[in-house]
Amino acid sequence: MGRLTFASIRATGTRTLVALACAVAATGSHAAPGWCGAGKTVKFAQITWESGALMTEMVRTVLEKGYGCKTELVTGATAATETALARGDLQIWAEHWTGRSPIVARALQQGSVKLVGELIPGGDREGWYVPDYVINGDPKRGIKPLAPQLRSITQLAQYKSLFTDDEEPDRGRFYNCPSGWDCERFNTRLFDAYKLGDAYTNFHPGTGAGLDAAIASAYERGKPILFYYWQPAGLMAKYRFIRLDGAPYSDACWKTIADANGGTPCASAFKVSHLMVAVSTPFFDAEPDAVAFFGKVSIPLALDEQLVAQMHERKLDASTVAKTFFEQHPEIWKQWVDPAVAARVQAALRT
Repeated sequence: MGRLTFASIRATGTRTLVALACAVAATGSHAAPGWCGAGKTVKFAQITWESGALMTEMVRTVLEKGYGCKTELVTGATAATETALARGDLQIWAEHWTGRSPIVARALQQGSVKLVGELIPGGDREGWYVPDYVINGDPKRGIKPLAPQLRSITQLAQYKSLFTDDEEPDRGRFYNCPSGWDCERFNTRLFDAYKLGDAYTNFHPGTGAGLDAAIASAYERGKPILFYYWQPAGLMAKYRFIRLDGAPYSDACWKTIADANGGTPCASAFKVSHLMVAVSTPFFDAEPDAVAFFGKVSIPLALDEQLVAQMHERKLDASTVAKTFFEQHPEIWKQWVDPAVAARVQAALRT
């Protein structure tokens, strides 16, 4: 047996300590798997509007089939699910419209939520609309222009009899969003800013489907209707509408619109929202690969509206249309993930 010197003992001990340190580091990395690797369920807000429901199913599909995550939809009003996201009780709001929610704004400031990606290049489009035939007529349907001079929201008071509210015939009716939606709050503030309360009722349909039904029914019958809507949306792809002009965009005025307690509101065009994935910070930190995927999700507006139009016209659910998207547009979604993840998604969709 060779002679054991102090130097050799020290060298041996140093090598042993290095090996132990490496082993501990390796063990530690395996002892702290990501969210999905640990078997935790990824909870999504169940978004009620069509484009949001579709985006949710697209993101869920990739997380489940490509990354092996367990997922679940959490129902609730917008404010409730946004609060749950801020508290970490759910992990993903798959189509968050920036600048709309004070709940998410606070969560971003506090660091409990992160925003990732750009789902629709250039952001959203929204405003107050009337059917095209109200202004231009529709010779094919024998509809003459009903208000050929109408261009602006500021003119609406003089057209209240055109958009008559059946329940209050001395007023017109403006179709707002359902109560509890962020857009309902903004539109109510704009309604007040344009001083329309004496001329119009600020009408709130019970559901998004109710709003869609009212618009579609009026359009099919060639009747005038005044309403708020947004893009991407299947309804906007199906019919022809004209967005009314209004006040130009102003940061200062938009703050009075966005803040329900901001004093007397002043009129402003809508601030452009960017559609992003809102992620709870614990999930963001635990799943960097999934977050990288969120950052690459992007769909052209025209295609998104084509897909949600299928949902609207054929009464298809979001998961069915999402599957159709994955089957027909691999040139788009395969750019979101690496080849191994794409292969797993594609194989799962074939089964």
